[in-house]
Amino acid sequence: MALTYGDLRALIDAEKLGWQPRADLPDYVRLPLHSLGASSDGLIPEAQAPKFDLNTLGVSSNPFLAVRRAERGLIPAKAVREAFPSGQLRRLGLEDAIEGKAVPLPPDGGVPPSSIDWRNRWSRNWITSTRDQNPCNACWAFAGTALVEAMVRIEHSMWTRLSEGDVHRGVGKTCPDLGNMGEVSTFFANNGICDPGSWPWRTDTPPYAPTPDRNGRSVRGPAFDVVSIANSKNWLDTVGPLVTWIDVYNDFSGVNGTVYRRSTNPSNALRGGHFMLIIGYNDTLGAWLCKNSWGTGWGINGVGWIAYGQCRIDTFGRYGVRNTNPDPWTKRRLHNGNLYESGNGALHRNLEVAGSNGSRVQHRWREGSPPWTWGVASAFATDAAVCPTLIGTTFNRNMEIVYTTTGGRLHHWWTGGGGSGPWKDGGVFGPAGCNGVPGFVQGDYNAPGNFEVVVSVGNRLQHIWRDGGGWHNGALFGGNIARSGATLVQGSYGTPHSNLECVAVRTDGAMQHFWRNETTFAWTAGAIFGSAVSSPPVMIQGQYGMQNELGPHGNFELCVAVGGRVQHWWRWNSAGSDMGWRQSAVFGHDVQAVAGLCEGSWGMNLELIVLRTDSKLQHYWRDGSGWHEGAIIGPA
Repeated sequence: MALTYGDLRALIDAEKLGWQPRADLPDYVRLPLHSLGASSDGLIPEAQAPKFDLNTLGVSSNPFLAVRRAERGLIPAKAVREAFPSGQLRRLGLEDAIEGKAVPLPPDGGVPPSSIDWRNRWSRNWITSTRDQNPCNACWAFAGTALVEAMVRIEHSMWTRLSEGDVHRGVGKTCPDLGNMGEVSTFFANNGICDPGSWPWRTDTPPYAPTPDRNGRSVRGPAFDVVSIANSKNWLDTVGPLVTWIDVYNDFSGVNGTVYRRSTNPSNALRGGHFMLIIGYNDTLGAWLCKNSWGTGWGINGVGWIAYGQCRIDTFGRYGVRNTNPDPWTKRRLHNGNLYESGNGALHRNLEVAGSNGSRVQHRWREGSPPWTWGVASAFATDAAVCPTLIGTTFNRNMEIVYTTTGGRLHHWWTGGGGSGPWKDGGVFGPAGCNGVPGFVQGDYNAPGNFEVVVSVGNRLQHIWRDGGGWHNGALFGGNIARSGATLVQGSYGTPHSNLECVAVRTDGAMQHFWRNETTFAWTAGAIFGSAVSSPPVMIQGQYGMQNELGPHGNFELCVAVGGRVQHWWRWNSAGSDMGWRQSAVFGHDVQAVAGLCEGSWGMNLELIVLRTDSKLQHYWRDGSGWHEGAIIGPA
């Protein structure tokens, strides 16, 4: 029988448990009986759980974690210096590694700190928002999905929203069924987990039928690691969150902001097993910090403290995951122009670049780990007038390009399987008289999503789109346009689809922002900013300023060449801001045009490709200490 809040307060007071339920509810209100769903199948007792060797971790793609592993003596400082620039390391405090000094190894590989909270580690949040599984027995799907989301944020510095429903129905379960973490692990390793647009969370039982492009909109990764209780704090310190089992009693529904210890009163009945995500701990409190899947009304916004040893929370091995591989859909707003961070390479963060010498296209790439050398891939095409606009798509993670031809049309090419195959000719399309760099994205109309292109034609902008029936000329808009750039973004404004946004260069040398209203499809001329611009800009919508995957809206970041140097502009998109464009930096030299821009996996760094006045491509990048000149890659 469910307890009331009055019953719970009486139990807590009588047993001096030291915690309090919600104070805003009167005594007569019954505690909710939230759904559970955990099966004990596959759980490994602590005595049999494998002891994970921390020394096998290697250098993390997260600079904070890389420094932490070096501080604990798990990796050499030299490896960190090779993986991250000295300016970035200096800001993180690894002074000895910067100067090339030996870092003394702590005894026994060091020890974890006395407390960790991944909601505010290194002054950043790494945990996605709280979800609600009710009325389904699906805690296993919610905990496993939350784990993968958190690790994408930790390993790749990007927010993603994945679908618990994909796991739930993908393994063939309905709401009354129980599930275990082995099922989640196997499903993830074999299929990945897709976003809700491909298959949403649902409480009914339709046949599992995700969109045809599910393969290209699913975060991938290996099977989960099993982590012992003894190693849990080490894992939380050097890797990330863990899924844990807990027995749920009636009073567990009343958890608020204080440390939970269960009542032993006979009226406090055992209800069943449950999976949650451990996102931290505190030795002073003697408790694990757990993210639940019962909505924001449980605990504090869905997160609560559970005392060590309570309710068999420290009885079975836990589950973690490493080496996640984000999908093109997760990255769709984070790159533009001729630069794309693909899922290729050991760390799933290779940089891909497509250049043009005025006719052929040259594909190049750089591995996402030392020694940072650029490789030459395929060369193809004979009619490229400008550097192509390169994207990753949900068509089997294809890479696809569109460029303006020497004859004033548009040309589409694609390569399958993440870029491993030959480039295939997708055909010439669009109106005659195209004279700028095309903006090119895969939008969210239909599944797979339509392609959207905006390019300058004469002194106006032309919208072109492709669905299953081919390419279609859309609206002409704007006026006094000198040239378009790779600035088209389907941003995060507007529902059920998002607005299209772009920036073009005017004939007076200023830039102008345009956006298309989602409901009316009307293009609106927005702010005018900048001056003396005679080259095409590149724009992305990054994730700077976002608190979690729900928002606020990330900044627009724009780079453009003016007078042989690069200007960086940005627009703060968070609620309450003035939404104005600001110039933040001028840098570089001998720059003819900006060709590509990306917010990558290196701690939210911006990566930039420019076309130099000697017709070579060069890499620049920005961390918290500013912009840095990188390698000259080779001829465009």
